[in-house]
Amino acid sequence: MLLDYIDPVFRPPSEARSLILQVTNGCSWNQCTFCEMYTAPQKKFSVPPSEPLIQALQQAANSGFPLRRVFLADGDAMMLSFRRLKEILLLIRQYFPDIQRVSSYCLPRNLKNKSVAELAELAQLGLTLMYVGCESGDDLVLEKVCKGESYQSSLMALQKIKQAGMKSSVMILNGLGGQQYAEQHAVNSARLMNEAQPDYLSTLVVSFPDGIERFQAGYGGDFKPLQQLGLFEEMEILLKTLALEKTVFRSDHASNYLVLKGTLSRDKERLLSQIHTAIHNPDRIHLREEWQRGL
Repeated sequence: MLLDYIDPVFRPPSEARSLILQVTNGCSWNQCTFCEMYTAPQKKFSVPPSEPLIQALQQAANSGFPLRRVFLADGDAMMLSFRRLKEILLLIRQYFPDIQRVSSYCLPRNLKNKSVAELAELAQLGLTLMYVGCESGDDLVLEKVCKGESYQSSLMALQKIKQAGMKSSVMILNGLGGQQYAEQHAVNSARLMNEAQPDYLSTLVVSFPDGIERFQAGYGGDFKPLQQLGLFEEMEILLKTLALEKTVFRSDHASNYLVLKGTLSRDKERLLSQIHTAIHNPDRIHLREEWQRGL
């Protein structure tokens, strides 16, 4: 089954078996200095017409592939109106009545004009998981990377998601505060998670495959990246500060030197022990080599 996409297309790792429906192209914000995902000319934000979407669903249905999940791409599907999202979900149910889950990336700002009741209706139609890139809970760090969000805007979005009966999967960027703001980045990110109590939490290491110049410019030129030891120390602060009740935690993205998996807070002490070993006895624990961290 080969669908037409405006490349490149990105999806969360857990959506590897999902049908990717490109209901938007690019990102309407697209100013975050750490993100190179939608900077190509063809990724200028746009909303494709309905006909290609219907054709994609028809093609997927005719393929006979046992589809169970759908991911709404690109990075900004939730900027669509409630009415349009409802239309899309009804189309998905028309072609795949047994679909188990529909998911999407979600910028916090895109939930400001959607009520909890509207989100709950979308959840009833199958949209039950939101991937929210909070990146940090520290307002200064968020300002420096031009995220356009704040602690409060992220918290409001995560609370709306929970109130609507949806699940949230949050991403925090390890190293985003650099050497200067590592501690406040970790502490305030943990504070945000403690208030929000997301269903899933993952950490990725901030990376610059296309160079650090764009990021440095937004940061005012004073960003000093964390090296491996500093990344571990920041993670230790984050985990020590987290007070989660039942959140699945993953730090296993290709960018991470140390793979961590568990449920918080049940596995908190085990995870902290792994980080302690990585800091003080790195030869006694498996760490990824640089060549293994390629994205």
